[in-house]
Amino acid sequence: MGDHLDQIRDAVISGKHKEIEELVKAAIEDNVELNNLINDAMIAAMDVVGRKFADGDIFVPEMLVSAVTMKKGLDLIKPLLKDEDTQSKGTIIMCTVKGDIHDIGKNLVIMMLEGAGFTVIDLGVDLTVETLIQKVEEIKPDILGLSALLTTTMPEMKHVMETLGSKGLRDTLKVMVGGAPVDATFAEKIGADGYGKDAAEAVKLVRDFVSAK
Repeated sequence: MGDHLDQIRDAVISGKHKEIEELVKAAIEDNVELNNLINDAMIAAMDVVGRKFADGDIFVPEMLVSAVTMKKGLDLIKPLLKDEDTQSKGTIIMCTVKGDIHDIGKNLVIMMLEGAGFTVIDLGVDLTVETLIQKVEEIKPDILGLSALLTTTMPEMKHVMETLGSKGLRDTLKVMVGGAPVDATFAEKIGADGYGKDAAEAVKLVRDFVSAK
């Protein structure tokens, strides 16, 4: 089992996206526990990738390739999890706010969060406050992640925060914001619970939210 986990972990860290599917298939055929594949190989690998990124040893392109590699492996495992006792670490809604159609950063954060064991619902881009509120009421997530790449759409994040408050939903979840024009000062100003400057920091923020519950 150890060899399989080591090979998969190395493939994710190194971004060997062409090899990962065969490695995961081989591990599954050898009856390696699916939870071990996820926790000891996939999540462990993305933790290393996150640390490398935070230390400046790798940059966004390398982190993106690792995340894509991890997602390819997870996509093979997920259909087999139906009968397994797998516990999600928390549910997160992610979206890009109304007026903004950028999603590369958001998608990278989602892949990193899924790799860290969280259930992520991606509501896409250019999302109206009305639709978002409806989904929050329906899904009851632990965390809401808002993304914006345009300075002109940053006020929409404030609109979301105000609407969550007026609907009595603000205290039911944590809200994190991110995107190129956003910073910690803006996050504090609109009443968000945190700001993730990149995917690795977003994962750390989510873990902090969950561990504080």
